[in-house]
Amino acid sequence: MNNVNDITEDFGTLYHPKSALVFYQTQGTNSDMYVEHFDMDKNGTPVNAHPLTVNEAKVLAKALHTDKEKDKAFLKPKGILPTNILHINPSEKGTVLWYTKAQEQQLYFVNGLGIPNGKAYVPPMLWYASKNSLAVFALATDRRPTENTSLYFAPFFNIYEDGKVCMGTVSIDIKNSASVEEFTTAWEDYFFNSYFSHLLGKQNPIKGNCVSLWKKLIETNEAFPKDVLKKNNKTLKNLL
Repeated sequence: MNNVNDITEDFGTLYHPKSALVFYQTQGTNSDMYVEHFDMDKNGTPVNAHPLTVNEAKVLAKALHTDKEKDKAFLKPKGILPTNILHINPSEKGTVLWYTKAQEQQLYFVNGLGIPNGKAYVPPMLWYASKNSLAVFALATDRRPTENTSLYFAPFFNIYEDGKVCMGTVSIDIKNSASVEEFTTAWEDYFFNSYFSHLLGKQNPIKGNCVSLWKKLIETNEAFPKDVLKKNNKTLKNLL
């Protein structure tokens, strides 16, 4: 018992007393309340008693903004709801369903595939994500999809047959306070900024050779050939 261990590092963040409030209330049915504010000296002793000011009350209100209240901001739009958002479940384990039109994207591939990194056009896509997982599908047109819109296999590597994306070692960090715009942007960045490496399972997501397709698209900068897309026998409604 003679060994003494310094465990102060295990305490986490150390907080120091800064101020104190004392509430006074009169007796009777129509009672009044008065709040007195005390500063704290370096020893933690209350000093400088004075009535609570408006500015001090505002600081207190800001300090009482709890994590639970921050969570209420999860998946709320910053303004008018973006037109590409199709469905939002704003619960703690919320999800978002959105689509993107055909676009040019910077893509990355592992050396073993023999595909150079570069820009290429990708098809219209449907995205379905929670804070921890992502599923993607291809669409036939840039039109806003409806419940009956047919879905196609996303023509990429690292995607399971059900559309779920294998993110590998990518560290996903979606904040509890993320707006719907921040949420969708973050997932698109995670997806396109990670390295495509291999096909998953026995499913070929396109009609043809996936490696040859992306080699050609990066070399030629041609529009994505939608005739190579394969239907997966699902519609948007199956995701809701």
